[in-house]
Amino acid sequence: MGASSLPWKIIIFSLFCSSCAAYQRYKGLYPSAFRVKRGAAPLVNPVFQNSVNDVNLLYEILLDGLQLEDEDGQFLVQDKELASLRKTHKFEVIYEDIIPKTVPEVRRLIFALTKGKGVLRREDFERTVLTLVYTANKIAQANTTHQKDAWAECFISLYKTIKYDLTLR
Repeated sequence: MGASSLPWKIIIFSLFCSSCAAYQRYKGLYPSAFRVKRGAAPLVNPVFQNSVNDVNLLYEILLDGLQLEDEDGQFLVQDKELASLRKTHKFEVIYEDIIPKTVPEVRRLIFALTKGKGVLRREDFERTVLTLVYTANKIAQANTTHQKDAWAECFISLYKTIKYDLTLR
């Protein structure tokens, strides 16, 4: 162990620490993505959109009458054929297990998004857009003006975050 090996160790240690910090930042945005309740390994950190066909499928699901919350508060796709697809099941897992559902959770996400620097990863961008869709739905469902205002504030902040991210790309 000479003095010449010491700089390499410092460089390797620095790279390791920076990659761990980056991993924690991404894990911090949507921590539930790394502990999906379904228990299936392929559903840990799931991503819905991997191709143009997936984008078209998402559009078809949304257009065909997706109910983000039915009477039981669950995700429901009206079309039985669309509901039976594996990709729809993955979307359901993302919706039910990963997307924040309360104003405090969404505000925590917004704070983490504004703290972060740089372009969002693909899965984080997708989840942020889906959270935006969820907040729009909650504005429409809100019973009081206080609830509407709280969800509208979240919606506007998420919109600004997405818009800013798009200007970085």
